[in-house]
Amino acid sequence: MDTDFRVTGRNAASLFALTIHRCDGMVLLGMDWKNGRPPIDFVGFAIQYREPGTDFFKTVHNRIGFPGQPVPEDGIRTTEAPIQKFRWVHFPFNADLPGKFTYRVTPKFMGAAGALTSGEAQEAELALMRETIPGKLNVAFTRGFVSSQAFVRNFAADEPTIITLVPPDGDQGLDFVPTHADAQRALAWMGFEARAETLALLDRARESGAEVRAIAYDLNLPEVVTRLEALGDKLKIIIDDSDRTEGHGRPNSPETRAAERLIASAGAANVKRQHMANLQHQKSIAVRGGTSTVLYGSTNLSWRGLYVQSNNSLAVHSDKAIEDYFTAFESYFTAKRAEDFRDSPSSAGWIDLGLDGVDAKVAFSPHSDANGRLDEIGADIDTAESSVFFSLAFLGQMTKGAIGPALGRALERPDMHVMGIADAEVRAGNLGLAVLTPDNRRRVVRASALTGNVPPPFLTEPSGLAGVDGNQRGTRMHHKFVVLDFDKPTARVYLGSYNFSEPADDENGENLVLVRDRTVATSYMIEALRMYDHYIFRVASEANDGAARPLELKRPPQPGGTPWFERDWTDPIRARDRALFSRAE
Repeated sequence: MDTDFRVTGRNAASLFALTIHRCDGMVLLGMDWKNGRPPIDFVGFAIQYREPGTDFFKTVHNRIGFPGQPVPEDGIRTTEAPIQKFRWVHFPFNADLPGKFTYRVTPKFMGAAGALTSGEAQEAELALMRETIPGKLNVAFTRGFVSSQAFVRNFAADEPTIITLVPPDGDQGLDFVPTHADAQRALAWMGFEARAETLALLDRARESGAEVRAIAYDLNLPEVVTRLEALGDKLKIIIDDSDRTEGHGRPNSPETRAAERLIASAGAANVKRQHMANLQHQKSIAVRGGTSTVLYGSTNLSWRGLYVQSNNSLAVHSDKAIEDYFTAFESYFTAKRAEDFRDSPSSAGWIDLGLDGVDAKVAFSPHSDANGRLDEIGADIDTAESSVFFSLAFLGQMTKGAIGPALGRALERPDMHVMGIADAEVRAGNLGLAVLTPDNRRRVVRASALTGNVPPPFLTEPSGLAGVDGNQRGTRMHHKFVVLDFDKPTARVYLGSYNFSEPADDENGENLVLVRDRTVATSYMIEALRMYDHYIFRVASEANDGAARPLELKRPPQPGGTPWFERDWTDPIRARDRALFSRAE
């Protein structure tokens, strides 16, 4: 049955089944052969889409072609170089268009002479850009695509680094002015819906004279700080002042300078510096008045948070959610030490977000030992029935808590499909990413991959930006979310500023949101899968010895040979992957 988050192809004459899963600004296409295996001459899928309000189909391009096939700079149309995968995440360049996109997927076959023919296509349509659950909540992502071929080809072909768009060091953030020739278009593309949601929320608050409460960890983005200044004394804000990691408490840090500016505009009584027992790690904004909204998630109000990293925001529209946030904010604001907040009702446990028909709740840290959420989440991971998807910055902090071991147990279960990425140390002082695959293997890739030994026809991608201490820490993945059983009625997702670690539970100021809803869970699942596919390719590229060899599609095999799709049927994990995303339960 088609839903607002999943549609299916209806062509009974087609040899394959198509299911399209909706994310915010992107889709996951899942394909599977209806009866047995494809014929030996099947060479992949052509993918086309029609944007809302248009009467023609655009064709998705492939970066690789068949042996001897010339590859233009912008790739080859998949009608000529089909996608040799049974799932594909598509993120249209103009994903922000309102209305429904129509997707057409066509099986392609190759004869002995090398000519391509088409089978019966499947089509389905759905909206990409709309509120996730209209009037109640909206999931918003940054693109997180700085280390990507799309970014290089659209904005960095003549500028191999990104310092014309983003400051090379966070300390320069409040004074930095982009010099890129197409800066506004590039930044809107990079920040995508998370940027649009954040800036629009602050603009609406100023226009309506609404009260605003905000808690900021990183705060160095001029377009945010100037909007906060424009709120005057309607703003009350807490800004982290910890001296650990980022050094927010330094006299000349961007956070200290932003606080001084906001004291001038909002008044000293409305600005608080604080770090609980460790960090005031929230990145949240609440507006009371007009369209009352609370913004949760992992997206820092910084250049890196919106324009470099993969991040998410969750906008919640609920009067109850606003009142509960304002109450928690005051408990933070008046707390003289972490114990004061732990003793407040806001720290006691889950608080319902007040969304009619949607099971959603929030918890605020730091918690007392009796009210901690970490063990509960670990136990919930153990109850997952079909799948676990995750994208977790700072997984290294979780070795002493319940989450790392729970993910390890899930990876060991033969009936469980587990896919995710987390941070990892490549060498001293340098962060990379660990890609955890369904076969329970851990592969490490640098945060700035495809910078050497790049397989043709791919291009070198921008390198990492320096951290506050000048080293190449360059964190690109900053999400904190876990998705359980996205394909079942019990689907749920944990998200927020919360790093799923003991410090997040009992030391830091954090928010943790739990939403039990398939629409929301599907959005986060696709984001996890998008990132997984993005980095697993870079893992494979880094693993190559010697000079990089051109990547090529496979032609139909000679007699006795194996087709490109052989492992998708003989490898039980790949077969499960194929079935998981193409079925429409």
